[in-house]
Amino acid sequence: MKNNSSTLASLRKGQKGVIAAVNTTDPQVQRLMTLGLVEGAEIEHASSALGGDPMEFRLFGRGISLRQEQARHFAVSPLAAGGD
Repeated sequence: MKNNSSTLASLRKGQKGVIAAVNTTDPQVQRLMTLGLVEGAEIEHASSALGGDPMEFRLFGRGISLRQEQARHFAVSPLAAGGD
């Protein structure tokens, strides 16, 4: 995965995206994939704690919190505002 690509960590609050690629070299990331964080999944940045870490995302109608370090393993293609 390229360093200059958009990742879950770069989504702004309220912004939606589609997971485009997953860096599976980290075993923790593989565990997160079992929760639905897979290529093609639509995800929304719901909120962040003070300081920005952890971040809460909406995925399949449920909330999931990730540390920014974990969120950087998921490349996303941001969706246009108002377009699903």
